[in-house]
Amino acid sequence: MNVANSDHPSRDGVIDSLNNAPISFFHLRAAFTAGMGFFTDAYDLFIIGSALVYIKPEWHLDNTQIAFLGSISLVAAFAGALIFGRLADLIGRKRIYGLEALLMVIGGLACAFAPNFVWLLVFRVILGLGIGGDYPMSAVLMAEYANAKKRGALTSMVFGMQGLGLAFGPVIALVLEASGLPSDLIWRIMLGLGALPPLAVLYLRRTMPESPRYKVHVRGDADEAAQDLSTYSYGQVQPKAAGKSRPTRISLGQMLSNPKFLMLILGTGGAWFLNDYAFYGNAISTPEILKLLAPTSSQLTGSAWAFIVFAIFAIPGYLASIFFMDSVGHRRLQVIGFAAMALCFAAIGLLPGITHEVAPFLLLYGVSFFFIEFGPNCTTFVMPAEVFPTSIRTTGHGFAAGIGKFGAFVGTFVFPFISAAGGVRGAMLFSAGVSVVGVLLTIATLPEPSGKTLEEVSGEGIAESVEMFGLVYD
Repeated sequence: MNVANSDHPSRDGVIDSLNNAPISFFHLRAAFTAGMGFFTDAYDLFIIGSALVYIKPEWHLDNTQIAFLGSISLVAAFAGALIFGRLADLIGRKRIYGLEALLMVIGGLACAFAPNFVWLLVFRVILGLGIGGDYPMSAVLMAEYANAKKRGALTSMVFGMQGLGLAFGPVIALVLEASGLPSDLIWRIMLGLGALPPLAVLYLRRTMPESPRYKVHVRGDADEAAQDLSTYSYGQVQPKAAGKSRPTRISLGQMLSNPKFLMLILGTGGAWFLNDYAFYGNAISTPEILKLLAPTSSQLTGSAWAFIVFAIFAIPGYLASIFFMDSVGHRRLQVIGFAAMALCFAAIGLLPGITHEVAPFLLLYGVSFFFIEFGPNCTTFVMPAEVFPTSIRTTGHGFAAGIGKFGAFVGTFVFPFISAAGGVRGAMLFSAGVSVVGVLLTIATLPEPSGKTLEEVSGEGIAESVEMFGLVYD
């Protein structure tokens, strides 16, 4: 059903213009501004794996302390996603956008000067709050700026910057490890560099316009939204709007008591939890996995292997997602990705001798990373920004991202223990089972948003949605 509703011509003019607007420089600027946050997210979350190699002997940390340092930012990201997601729905996207980046700057710089284990833990919490808040803000703003045809590609482009962050981490580790600098300085530089990318785009974030969809659907100001849209489309779009539109608001209580919304939270958050368990558990533990595979190899060799995996397999996976997500289908791509991950992890765990040979292991391990990025790592970021109505869109994305980051925490925290108990094969077989559950959950709970407008996917603007979702019109 088309979103157009004859009772709201002013609203429909803006929304139809948004859904059909051609890709402009503004869209690319918005993707870059949001994407630099995800470059930082990936770098900060994964560089800790390399930094811990130097921190552990310096501060004489035990395995439990190592597990907490590696995962505490993910726990904080859970809280950050929920807090920033809800605030952005209550007071607006523009008022919040940039504050989460400021937390990343403060947290990253503070980590570089941490005097001991406790303070580093505290600073990683600050960093994690900013990282968590970045997920709903950047995803939803990009999705709400985008047109219907290329929404998946544009939103995936934002998240695709994570791939560059993944590759940048091992490069920095390689350069610093080969530099001959003292180990105490190496890990501090590693952590401190994470403050630079969000600092570079802080001004851009604070000057981005409010989402026109938010102004129309939640604030009921179609005229102002039309003016904004005309300005940032550089005259390419001239929507016709007059007067005020009727705002639609859904309270948190209504959201959490509605079976449809609960099912969407389960589907988006559950799939993200399962993906992040496999992704973060494997990625952050990559140096340790490679150490188990080749105990005599140096730290420099391990960093080089990690870079090869990320550069050859992960980055092409992100690019493939950007180019093919909208044509394949967002939900379908998530199913394909989870299924391929399950096959790769199962092969590593079941094929004889593969965990004792570097080349075949790295090949299968790399292919699993390709399908993680091509599939659920991008789609679990994109879909929560599509399936919820505007007034609870960042809240819904915050729930999904928070649950996902909790999965990342579980994977990062328990993966070393599973590897220690069952070896690399045991850890991979467990990840294969997790991926199979991801396939089933996606099929059972999520719609296919590809090719549809945000209003069609969420049911927003359709008269029947008042009764279906219990919407309250102010």
